[in-house]
Amino acid sequence: MAAGAAAAAGAWVLVLSLWGAVVGDRNITARIGKPLVLNCRGAPKKPPQQLEWKLNTGRTEAWKVLSPQGGPWDSVARVLPNGSLLLPAVGIQDEGTFRCRATSRNGKETRSTYQVRVYQIPGKPEIINPASELMAGVPSKVGTCVSEGGYPAGTLSWHWNGKPLIPDGKGVSVQEETRRHPETGLFTLQSELMVTPAQGGAPHPTFSCSFSPGLPRHRALHAAPIQLNVWESVPLEVQVMVEPGGMLAPGGTVTLTCETPAQSSVQIHWIKDGMPLSLPPGPMLVLSEVKPEDQGTYSCVAMHPSHGSQESRGVSVVIETDKEGPTTGYVEGQGLGTVALALGILGGLGIAVLLIGAIMWQRRQRQRQERKAPENQEEEEEERTELNQSEEPEAAESGAAGP
Repeated sequence: MAAGAAAAAGAWVLVLSLWGAVVGDRNITARIGKPLVLNCRGAPKKPPQQLEWKLNTGRTEAWKVLSPQGGPWDSVARVLPNGSLLLPAVGIQDEGTFRCRATSRNGKETRSTYQVRVYQIPGKPEIINPASELMAGVPSKVGTCVSEGGYPAGTLSWHWNGKPLIPDGKGVSVQEETRRHPETGLFTLQSELMVTPAQGGAPHPTFSCSFSPGLPRHRALHAAPIQLNVWESVPLEVQVMVEPGGMLAPGGTVTLTCETPAQSSVQIHWIKDGMPLSLPPGPMLVLSEVKPEDQGTYSCVAMHPSHGSQESRGVSVVIETDKEGPTTGYVEGQGLGTVALALGILGGLGIAVLLIGAIMWQRRQRQRQERKAPENQEEEEEERTELNQSEEPEAAESGAAGP
């Protein structure tokens, strides 16, 4: 008797020391990896006991019968001396139905049925690959919310400034993915959020996501929120500033600066005469000791992740070489500029003067030729008259000397 009492007392100490719960409800939820004890109602407090446990779970193809005598299932589930059923470490395969039928000493039969579900709470969800900024009126990716190691799968949801975001396929869309680990059976959830901020909306919205286990009496888990800047969708104005402006000293230095509204999120490349320069991206271009090879039209291209690429208007750097004097440099903004325009006007006037002078010279030559023609005719007539007069006396003399 003493030995039996000691054994019974030891069993009760074991039951009370287990980390789990002795439950009598019909619907049971148990955490994966923790022990679980199911009571058999109506079972006699002391042996000998007349009871039978039957279970139908993921470990069995049909009903499995367990008796107090124990067996090969002791590592999975075994009957305690008081008639309760112990599951030392609950797993996903233990989800199912458990039934106990007990007969008291006076022959009264009692049945107990339990529906067991297991769960695993994942760590807090996390927003990965968050955007740095959003553009009003442009669909943009906010980020991807990830939850790993949960069971059952649960759900992810997004919030904007503390209010739930409901996908509508227009301004808000969500792309979800659920994966299950082949060995542990735990789930990984991913939810990618795309939004189209409205014009004139909040300039600094806050986004967050949460994981809901989907089981009663379990609280949601929230990810750390992120705050983004929203830019109004205005045209990206890109321009080149020149320092110093106007005429450059020979061998001087000129600095070209590309200015855009959002310097932090653009890449700036430089172009000369329509060809990209093999220089690292940067907002400044410095031309040191200006020489004739530096002459050309310069522009910059700003590449923005939301706006695309935008090229500035060209700025011309003109290097004029004087044969008699030193080299003089000019910088022109916005087209050819004042200097090139003046040079063009002077050149055109010079060509016009040359053309007019040539026409006037040709006219004078023609007038001279026309004046010389009558004078030549008069001289020829006078010579002919003189010849005729000289021939008449000679003929008279020859006639007088005849027979």
